[in-house]
Amino acid sequence: MAGPAAAHEDPPTISQAFAGPRPGEAIGIDLLNYQPKPGVHLVAESPVFAHPIRMDDPAAKVDGLGVKAPIPMSAEPGSYPLVIKARGKVVARDTIRVRPPERPSVEVDDGRARRPGTRVNLFFDDLYPGENGDSFTARSPAFASPVRLTRGKDSWNNTRVFSALNVPLPFTLHDGTYAIWVTDGDGRRKARTRLEVRSARPGDDDYLGNAEGPAFFGKTGSPLRAQDKGFTAAAGTTMYVKWQDASPDPGEEERLTATSPAFQAPARLASDVIKGHEMDPPLFWGPARIKPGLKPGRYPVTVVSHRGRVTKNSYLTVTQGSAHDDGGLPTAVWAGASAGTLALGATAAVLLVRRRRRAPLS
Repeated sequence: MAGPAAAHEDPPTISQAFAGPRPGEAIGIDLLNYQPKPGVHLVAESPVFAHPIRMDDPAAKVDGLGVKAPIPMSAEPGSYPLVIKARGKVVARDTIRVRPPERPSVEVDDGRARRPGTRVNLFFDDLYPGENGDSFTARSPAFASPVRLTRGKDSWNNTRVFSALNVPLPFTLHDGTYAIWVTDGDGRRKARTRLEVRSARPGDDDYLGNAEGPAFFGKTGSPLRAQDKGFTAAAGTTMYVKWQDASPDPGEEERLTATSPAFQAPARLASDVIKGHEMDPPLFWGPARIKPGLKPGRYPVTVVSHRGRVTKNSYLTVTQGSAHDDGGLPTAVWAGASAGTLALGATAAVLLVRRRRRAPLS
């Protein structure tokens, strides 16, 4: 067994992950600054545990947090001593503080106001004596339909958490406070909360944003080299439209398009999420097919954003059509000119295939 710590060394210390548990939850226990000799087993003991816990039990290990120590549902709130022993000798002490039980509750993300058209995450916690249901549904006038809640598979410290992620709020939702309630499989209401919905207003960053574009690039270009002036494309070919906005309207990544009398159909501008992770303003781009046989000339391309509050135009020049255009993706996407362009490779491919099916080459 390891000897006592020297005067200049840190003493053995117990760490608790998810400290302050409620009855029925679990904490993670680890012992720091102590290395037992081979064959010496460490055991955690506390009056609140149903039984002593082996610190080297592989079935109880939780990654980086020591071992799982369940707190019985029958535990009374209060403070309980915790010791870790090696061959019956105490090597470290701590205290487990058990909080009172809490009635079932539902939360929406961090509780802040949300914009119409965004998505929210719901979390329902029914860790409470006597609660044992496994089918729950969230309802609200703010939702287009009832939302099924599913049990979290990765939550080892609280197995009574049910959630629904990325629940859409309708784009047309009016400002206001909306009730959200959770019912069980028999329709009984188990918990209730409120969601505040608030559209952007003058002075908010996302009211008008800070947009650049639309800009254009061809098959040999990339979003990073797009140009908003002097761009030329042949009738019947595919080009690409780029839009960038430091403060896009929430939910805009699912509905942003570029339109033009030169396009066969509106160009869906998909969000390049990887490029956004590089700390640049959020970037959107997508393919647009020029109408075959279109009369040469100068045509406007329009992007309307921020719920119609922002409209920007750029112009492209259309020349006589080429004999053949195989569509495809910009060369930079295949070459990996940037992480951002790679992010949209699959999306752009799907969009191109759809457009080519709707509009055969001339």
